Amino acid sequence: MTGSSHSEGDPAAERGGSAEGELRIHVGAAPGVGKTYAMLCEARRRLDRGTDVVVGVVETHGREKTAALLEGLEILPRRETPVGGELDVQAVLDRHPEVVLIDELAHTNAPGSRHAKRWEDVAQILAAGIDVLATVNVQHLESLNDVVERITGVRQRETVPDEFVRSAEQIELVDITPEALRRRLAHGNVYGAEKIDAALANYFQVGNLIALRELALLWVADEVDVAMRRYRAEKRISETWETRERVVVALTGGRESETVLRRATRIAKRAGQADLLAVHVLRGDGLAGAPVGATTALRKLADDVGATFHTVVGDGGAGGVTEALLEFARGANATQLVLGTSRRSRLARLFDAGIGARVVQDSGTIDVHMVTHAAAGSAGLRLPPRVRSAVPMNRRLLGWVLAVLGPAVATAVGASLYEVVGLSTDVVLFFLATVLAALVGGLGPAVVAALLGGLLLNFFLTPPLYSFTIGQPENVVTVAAMVVVAVLVALVVDRAARRGEQAARAQTEAALLASFARTVLTGADPLPRLLEKVREAFILRCVALLEEQPDGSWSRVAVSGPPDCGRPEDADVDVEVEDGLHLVGTGRNLPAHDRRLLETVGGQALLALRGQRAVEEAEQARRRAEANETRGALLSAVGHDLRTPLTSIKASVGSLRDPLLRLSGRDRAELLETVEESTDRLSGLVDNLLDSSRLAAGAVQPLSERVGYDEIAARALIGLPEAERVGLEIPDDIPDVLADIGLLERVVANLVDNALRHGRGAPVVLRASAHEGRVELRVVDSGPGVPPKQREKLFAPFQRLGDRRTSGIGLGLSVARGLTEVMGGTLAAEDTPGGGLTTVVSLPAAVASAPRATAEAAS
Repeated sequence: MTGSSHSEGDPAAERGGSAEGELRIHVGAAPGVGKTYAMLCEARRRLDRGTDVVVGVVETHGREKTAALLEGLEILPRRETPVGGELDVQAVLDRHPEVVLIDELAHTNAPGSRHAKRWEDVAQILAAGIDVLATVNVQHLESLNDVVERITGVRQRETVPDEFVRSAEQIELVDITPEALRRRLAHGNVYGAEKIDAALANYFQVGNLIALRELALLWVADEVDVAMRRYRAEKRISETWETRERVVVALTGGRESETVLRRATRIAKRAGQADLLAVHVLRGDGLAGAPVGATTALRKLADDVGATFHTVVGDGGAGGVTEALLEFARGANATQLVLGTSRRSRLARLFDAGIGARVVQDSGTIDVHMVTHAAAGSAGLRLPPRVRSAVPMNRRLLGWVLAVLGPAVATAVGASLYEVVGLSTDVVLFFLATVLAALVGGLGPAVVAALLGGLLLNFFLTPPLYSFTIGQPENVVTVAAMVVVAVLVALVVDRAARRGEQAARAQTEAALLASFARTVLTGADPLPRLLEKVREAFILRCVALLEEQPDGSWSRVAVSGPPDCGRPEDADVDVEVEDGLHLVGTGRNLPAHDRRLLETVGGQALLALRGQRAVEEAEQARRRAEANETRGALLSAVGHDLRTPLTSIKASVGSLRDPLLRLSGRDRAELLETVEESTDRLSGLVDNLLDSSRLAAGAVQPLSERVGYDEIAARALIGLPEAERVGLEIPDDIPDVLADIGLLERVVANLVDNALRHGRGAPVVLRASAHEGRVELRVVDSGPGVPPKQREKLFAPFQRLGDRRTSGIGLGLSVARGLTEVMGGTLAAEDTPGGGLTTVVSLPAAVASAPRATAEAAS
């Protein structure tokens, strides 16, 4: 039984030739905290584990304890320049060690060097597949350079980009209290005696060190949060982990948006670099929306301050906008909500409290910040939505004014010219006042102007004067005609206003569709991101793309939100994209105009789905090509590794049968032992080849039953060479597992054999533990270990990671993983504390009454 594990020999071969090296950076708040010391300690630990470590450049600054750690390490010569010795990048590339130590990442190289900055040298070394241990102080980080200058008064001219430091696989903060650092400085452990007093009185003041330490802690904490999000994405963890503050800022697109956003940015920073999400609510009715081009300006503004930008759609009216804003904030797990104070006047707020008041009332546990600005209170009166028409409020107000003043002016003119002009002229004046009120204010002001004008005309200008008695029947016709004209004109005006409202709504829909189109056309995995955008924009709990299967059931092609979108008939929103493909959503019913918009989005979802499937087909083609390469590798491996034991068997048997050779009993025993060992190797190779073929064909049918790891370990060790090096640490109270005894024995035997072959003679230990319904068996060795980027390659068929010292075709661990997965378990690799590799078999624990059952084979 053979397998692939730790590799020795040529480092370039071990890394697969073109694999990029790993970068580990020790970050400190100030000089003297011990970054270089910590880096050298890590280097010595790796050296003790057998890693090839060299020193590229290390600055000891005359510190004896730091210099002592350099003893025993290989130090590459520096490249001589007119200003001193520099890192010799070519020497590092030619030497090609596993790990190189490079101090002071922000250092500026001498003129004429290969690169201007040392961190650029490191980038080239990493590209060559060499791991790097490096150091940097927080004051040299580009994003903090100006802040450090304001704190300390010292301008750091040597900087390193934050993006490069964040790209490191590991970032370790070397921390020490300000008081301890000042004591270290006073004892002469940092600078020479002639510099101590000046350093303590200037740069190393307690206040400076406290501020620098806080900067370093916050910067590294932010990096930890990035690593956590990366881990959640890799592990596909959807549950919310509320580990930090989240601030949502509402932007209207008005002139106050910049003020509100910058205030929200300061709030987020003071909350410990909280996540900042800028949201713009598009009114579903198209009224009171942002100016043309405002969304683009808001997106750029959000990018400038480091916020993410989002757009959502709210139903018509302030209530819909409030609901959309709070739904988004709750969906983002926001802890704080920032919005500007109302631009409406106090008089207008008497009729409608406004969005801000509604948000405060309905926010629940979310803290609400109201930001004042220069535009506050600058808007006019807004009446309750139930009495508003399509005509804008400012025009309606003017219309009501004209409805009162127009007839009054016409009456005054008619009364003053009563002796000069006739009644027909007076009627024309009242008609003009009615039409003006209708054109400006719509239906309400027009009707009031007509009725008021008729009354004034009859009272002041129609005999009998100063009486509401109608002396002539034509006067009734005049008043009626004024009302009809007012209504007709007002209806025309209102229709024009509604056409403008529809145009505004169309603009809103166009902005949303453009946002969805950008999602489909840019970035990876467009379909999940498009569904997330749809869920966010329409404030739905779940959005999914469902596809009908041949048996009539429905499968989720993609989903955003809780997976409760199972069938179209159970959804609140159902849009048929094409036959057998539906875009569905749950959470609330959508109005008709939003449903029409969703139908258009369905076409974009179809486009994204076809693109995704085209990518999958390309990936399948790539896998078929890899399969062809695998078959070629198999032929090559079989041609060599099967021939070797066969050659040994043939030579030994030929010697035994040769009548001319006089062999002693000891010689015969050695030849027979060679035949037996070669036969065992040949049998193991054939078994692994057969198991690999059966796994690929899905022909392995495990018979699951209760079994203990102690029993399996004892059986697996029988017949293994050097089994005496294997220790068992399996407690008696460890639960049994549900597995196929024969297959599990093969898995454990392969793992132990692999560890014995590649562990450089170190002991191998089998440990067992139980956790949350699963029982894990760890095969622990103390060998050279495997870099994290190489671990998944351990389980690939015919993969030996450059190891040519042992026999085998690299199928042992591949077969072990396949058999484990068939039994419903997992097999993974992790670091051994102190150095080495640990392989972990995880299987479900057997319940007390578990019957013997046959599990289905995994595909």
